[in-house]
Parts: sequence; structure tokens; C-alpha cells
Amino acid sequence: MTLDLQLSMSPLPLQFYQQDTLSVARNLLGTCLVHESAEGTTIGRITETEAYLWGDPACHAYRRKTNRNGVMFGPPGHAYVYQIYGLHHCVNVVTAPEGVGEAVLIRSLQPLEGTLLMQRRRGTDKLTDLCRGPGRLVQAMGISKAMNGISLLESPLFVLPAGAFGSPVPVFPMVTTTRIGITQGTDLPYRFYIRDNRYVSFPVKNISGVK
Repeated sequence: MTLDLQLSMSPLPLQFYQQDTLSVARNLLGTCLVHESAEGTTIGRITETEAYLWGDPACHAYRRKTNRNGVMFGPPGHAYVYQIYGLHHCVNVVTAPEGVGEAVLIRSLQPLEGTLLMQRRRGTDKLTDLCRGPGRLVQAMGISKAMNGISLLESPLFVLPAGAFGSPVPVFPMVTTTRIGITQGTDLPYRFYIRDNRYVSFPVKNISGVK
């Protein structure tokens, strides 16, 4: 199957993002994040996610709606892109009904297409380091703060179903564990990743069993 034919497949529909946030976080594993840009198309299989829910102290929407987190309170199926540490950006998918600030952070990808472009953007040839971690994957995929709030239902940034690109995705074991890189809500089992995948940012002890 050619790249053009594969990209002609429909992105995940709005109904996917209307699931509860934890289900979206789990079900994003194995799907493919696509960015079509003037530089070229890059595609990565989602290998790791983290959920951020209403009432969660680690969630940007925990206290109130602000200029920074406003997109989280909008309709589901949009990108929430924000800057951390004044250096890196992270990309999330907005979930939950409009007015409820929830989202899923995409933590890691397995590069599938546009690898040379990813390497140039990241300044490294090491395949496993291109998209291992939220800041790295945003840089490799060419995602910018200007994309904050755009729809994920169409180009330039969208998600294809698992198996839509490359060989069929086998059934994989999923690890459920606590999130990393945060100081609040550290006990919540809201992080999910594909077990034994080389492209996961940082495997940790599984607390909820392999599913």
C-alpha cells in the first residue's frame, strides 16, 4: 500500500474523542499520529499516553479556565499544545464534553514515516530517541504552539486507526501505571504504554497489572 493510499484512510472520528478520558488514553495506543507539513509527512505510532482529568491536581484545568488551558474546555477532538520549562512543547488530545477540562498527553511515538525528516529536526540519528518523550516527539513531528486548538479530525494533524499504516498491529499487552514528570497526583494510575516497546519514554513498575 502506498503512502497516499494509506493517508486516504479516514482519521479517527469525533466519537472516538467523546469516550471517557481514560478510555481515550488506553485506546490511543497503537494508533498513528500524522502531521502533514510543507517539509513532508511524518507518522508515528502512539506507544504511550497519560490522562489528565477534571479534579486531578496535576491537570492544567484543575483550578479554573485560563488563557493557557482554554482549549481543554472546548469541544473534544482538538489539539492542546503548550510549552513547558520555557523550552519544549507537548501535544495533547482534548476529551470530555465541552466545558470540562480534560485531555490526554501523547508521551511517545514509534517513528513509521518521515524518519529522515524527524532526524533532521531532532539532530540525532538514533531511532529510539526521536520520539521517546513528549518534548522530543513534538520536535520530531514538527508540531508547533501555533497548532494549539486545531481540529484533529483533518489535515494537517490527525490520528489514524491502529493498523491503518504499515503492517497490521498485533494484539499487545498494555501496562497501566502512575504518571511521571509531575509533582501532584503522582499516585493516580493514569499512564498507559505498550509493554516491552523500545519507544516508550521510561518504563516503570506496573501497578495495575498487564491488560
